[in-house]
Amino acid sequence: MPEPRSPMASFAQSVQNAIDGPITWFRESIVEPNQQKYNWYHQRFRRVPTIDQCYTDDAVCRFEADQQFRRDRMVDNEVVNILRQRFEDCMLYEAPDHMVKCRPLLDTYEKATENWFIKYGDLGGYANAKTAYMKQKHRLIWERRHGPVGSGMKGRKMLHTKIRYNFCLNPICSVCDEDLQNIHKQ
Repeated sequence: MPEPRSPMASFAQSVQNAIDGPITWFRESIVEPNQQKYNWYHQRFRRVPTIDQCYTDDAVCRFEADQQFRRDRMVDNEVVNILRQRFEDCMLYEAPDHMVKCRPLLDTYEKATENWFIKYGDLGGYANAKTAYMKQKHRLIWERRHGPVGSGMKGRKMLHTKIRYNFCLNPICSVCDEDLQNIHKQ
């Protein structure tokens, strides 16, 4: 450090050294040697409980689940963007023969896009973990009643699923209609 020019500056420098000296020594000799060196963009957060594992009155758990959901969505967005960029680069590089040579990349990209849309599609920009969980729940109920999304609805006879209290979940089940008619005749 340069030598102070005035007595006031030298006094200020000595006070600053008295306060900052021990702190700097502690950081350089104890903290930094014991730290793991990694780039900030490789930081790995611990997984937190998902929204279905949180109690309804546990605001901290719900907040952590929302933050985890946002991080997962950002990672999934980047994965889809990287796959799309790889496919576009392959198309430019393999120009006349790109549909044959780039087919595996296209299949991977389309599958990743489909999975992204299943999880995050139609949620909007302000989605949180609870809305994504509700979307997943509604999709599972739909698939139980009507079959996989995009495959067309099942036939009426195939939808009959009686559960615990002897009624069917399907409102248009012809088997249950026949059961109800027989009950009313008796």
